[in-house]
Amino acid sequence: MVPECLKRLGFQNVLIVDEQKKPDGDFPTVPSPNPEEHSAMELGLKKAKVQNAEILMATDPDTDRVGIGIKDNNGEFFLLNGNQAFCLMMWFVLQNLKETEGTYMAKTIVTSELVDEMAAHYKVECYNTLTGFKYIAELMGELEGKKKFVAAGEESYGYMVGDFVRDKDAVSACAFFAALAAAAKDEGKTLYEWLLKMYTDFSFYKEGLVNLVRKGAEGEQQIKDIMEKFRKNPPATIAGQKVMRILDYKISEEKDASTGKKKKIELPKSDVLQFYTAGGSKISVRPSGTEPKIKFYISVNTKLADANDFQKKGMELDERIKAIEKEITQ
Repeated sequence: MVPECLKRLGFQNVLIVDEQKKPDGDFPTVPSPNPEEHSAMELGLKKAKVQNAEILMATDPDTDRVGIGIKDNNGEFFLLNGNQAFCLMMWFVLQNLKETEGTYMAKTIVTSELVDEMAAHYKVECYNTLTGFKYIAELMGELEGKKKFVAAGEESYGYMVGDFVRDKDAVSACAFFAALAAAAKDEGKTLYEWLLKMYTDFSFYKEGLVNLVRKGAEGEQQIKDIMEKFRKNPPATIAGQKVMRILDYKISEEKDASTGKKKKIELPKSDVLQFYTAGGSKISVRPSGTEPKIKFYISVNTKLADANDFQKKGMELDERIKAIEKEITQ
């Protein structure tokens, strides 16, 4: 469906990995057909480099998520994570909106808050929902006829532009990212240069995801115990940063850690905890709904005054993520 869609839009130089042209439910060319996994993208990365492609795109088998690869200023391909791809998408959409009054977009609570920052700048309302596009679709139903929907996304590689699909959809997302790459080229830029411009215009956000697998009945109890520990004894500091806000979606309560003041969270109840620190870090903890694991989402950010400092600042953010990961998974 994706090659046909791109063809209809006028893209003529669309290359497909030869070994992966024929659909095969056994997925013999990858350990896992998940675009979030680097191993699933390796054949595509190899071909993209040989062909000097502008962009690499790979969907998952049911075509609702898409992985994106772009090249840096040295021509080396690397993979965007779901947060980076969605932020880049929204950066382009927001700055090209002709009318912002009465418009809104949506994301999940564990998706990068760079999106919230950009939406506020462009005066577009940004709604945060629980994890899962069903909640975004529900929100769209509630706002039908009241506000105009722009786009939505989540960190797990799901994107939606416009309201004609009403679910994460890799076909329309691939069409968008291909058009995004073409728009950049028309301006004599690359998607990498646009990524850096987004970070310098706003803030440089970086995210990490830690999965702790705990199998069986014993593992299920361990996951419950971890959540209970964080609820009963929330950390006062995380990696040297004071915890300022604690959000507990199970009891629909947000607490100011300094004053003790509480307010209601206007979302359905869910077994999720979030901690916001004085240094701007956000740590989200939730058990997986489909696998025997507990997930820790870590988000850190800094200012990037000069694009030349991208690598250096990125390494600093990586160290912050590692420090947080080490502390919260003990």
